[in-house]
Amino acid sequence: MFVKRFSMAVLACLMLSACGGVDPNSPLGQRKAIFKQMLKTNEELGGMLRGRIPFDGPRFAEGAVQLDQLSREPWKHFPQVREEDHTSARDEVWQKQARFQELARSLEAATGELVTASKVQPYRASNLGPAVQKVEDACSACHKEFRDY
Repeated sequence: MFVKRFSMAVLACLMLSACGGVDPNSPLGQRKAIFKQMLKTNEELGGMLRGRIPFDGPRFAEGAVQLDQLSREPWKHFPQVREEDHTSARDEVWQKQARFQELARSLEAATGELVTASKVQPYRASNLGPAVQKVEDACSACHKEFRDY
């Protein structure tokens, strides 16, 4: 009897914990994964420039290319209409599509400029810092208009 009750309790807990997750194959799951990769890559680049981690020029350049590639991906995972799932995206993403797309293209341009800056050798923070800041500013601008925290 105890084993049966215990098994039922464990099963109920597992079922409830599964309800809170995001389907990784859903548009929301896809874009969240991309945004997390972008954040991780950007934090590594910024960490190199700010002295939190050792600077490695070739690794920085690779990260710039990766960030540029990632910056072009999340937009295709925003469906035409708002999902019913709770997201960090405000309704304005769907109401002001032209502005949202404008800011997406601004981020893509900034990451492209970062790739260009990361090709200049010798690597100098004075060349790379402004390009990283431009990427961070582009992210911030979109978050201010279109993301709930």
